[in-house]
This record gives sequence, C-alpha cells and structure tokens, in this order.
Amino acid sequence: MAELPLENGALWYDARGDGPPLVFVHGGWMNGRAWRPQVERFAADYRTVTLDVRGHGRTGATDPDRYSIDLFTDDLEALLEHLDLERPILCGLSLGSMVVQRYLDRHPERAAGAILGGAVRSMPPVELPPGTKPFLSPLPGIAASLSMVGPETTFRSMLCSIRAATGEQWLSVDPRVRADAMEAVGDVSRAEFRKVFGALYRFEPPALTHVETPTLVVHGDQEAPPVKRQGREIAAEVDDGAWLELPGSGHLVNQDRPRAFNDAGASFLDRLSPT
Repeated sequence: MAELPLENGALWYDARGDGPPLVFVHGGWMNGRAWRPQVERFAADYRTVTLDVRGHGRTGATDPDRYSIDLFTDDLEALLEHLDLERPILCGLSLGSMVVQRYLDRHPERAAGAILGGAVRSMPPVELPPGTKPFLSPLPGIAASLSMVGPETTFRSMLCSIRAATGEQWLSVDPRVRADAMEAVGDVSRAEFRKVFGALYRFEPPALTHVETPTLVVHGDQEAPPVKRQGREIAAEVDDGAWLELPGSGHLVNQDRPRAFNDAGASFLDRLSPT
C-alpha cells in the first residue's frame, strides 16, 4: 500500500505482481477492494494496480469543493506516470468506467485495452433535452438527504428508486456483495458523497469513434435497461469493441459473477498484443 501526493491531497493505491500493467478504477462510493476477485485472479501474470479515487476509501477527502470525472482522470494519469506504466490495460467499474472513457477520449491509442464493468455513460442513463440537465439536477435533494440521514440511507433511497423504476435487482443479486457495498458507502463522508454525486451527474460523455483501444463492456442481466443500452453504444462506437451480458448478476457484475467475469476478461486479455 502506498500514497501518491497530490497538490490538494494524497491518492492511495496498491500495486502488486509483475507483467503488463492492469489498472482498476472502482465505482462510486466504493473503493479499490471492489476489484479483489480480479486482483486475486490476475496478479500472478500482470502488474495489478488498484486505487481509491479521491473522496473514497483510504484516499478520503481532498480539498476541492467540487469534483469531476476529468479531475479523477487527471489523478489516474498522474498515477500511471508515477508508476511509469506504459500501454496499461484499464478496467473501470461504473464511475470508474466513466474515468476510463475519458482517458480513452484523451488518449485513443495509449491504452493496450479496456474492460468496462457496469459501464455507464451518463447520469441519469437517458438522454435529456439539450440545456435542461442543470435545471433538473437532483443535487439539492441529495444534499438535503445527506444532511438529514447521511450517506448510507441516502444511497439506499437511490437504490430503491432505481429498483422501482426498472424492476431489476440492479446493484447486486448477492446479499454479501450488497453488504460490502453498503459498508464502503458508510466510509464516505456527507461532503464527499455530495461531491462524487456531482461529478457523476455533471459528466458529459465523450464520443469514442476515434478510439482504437480494444474494449470489452460487461453488464449483468439485472442491470438497468438504459445502462445496458449505453454499454452497447460504447462497444459499437469504439473501433474494436465487444459487449457481453452475464446472467445472474447486477451492476456489480465483477463481484456477482467473479469467475465468469474473470474468464471473460482472461479471454479478452489473451487476444491483446503483448506489451
């Protein structure tokens, strides 16, 4: 475990193993442990790197009052430079998939590959009329909920809303995975939860038609249908993309079906050019 000093905080990360770099970016209100099944599977053959995005886990709070996916991507770039990792294979889950998309947009040929679990392009995952998004922002309501009941109850309320709208299990079909996710949410402060939500909501997805990085997008069958559609769009938009749905899994597909996710990832990695 180590820390990378930033201008306004410090980024916690963990690097292990040798071989081609395999870098994992977790989802919103989680931490690097969300990728534990994949690190255990691939650390023998790859240099695996996990990080806690600012506002999360051991990294915790940092000074800026406003976060963005661009800021999180700046941090990822700083970590890759710090570790001198060239041609990384980037794995992003949910919020982490947004970070990887932004990285690919900036550097369409620099990554050796990308695996996106529970990939989402925008929050909400539906197209809104142009110019209306700032006026429809749920941020005031989220801030009020956080001040009254805190992050865990606010997050549970969000889950209930998604399940009511989609009829799917959504987050996870495994009670243990859901419990671990809620524990991670409990480690996030009210202020940091608000800043992370703001980063998710304000993100404007880039067009990825110029991206040549081989990309695998994986969703669970219990994922929200609009998110699945966005995943298919990502896979279709990049030059070399594929989309896979795993049965018996939700948004946290890499944890609900770790063996199937790892097998799909291994097959994808096997076809990449050596780095």
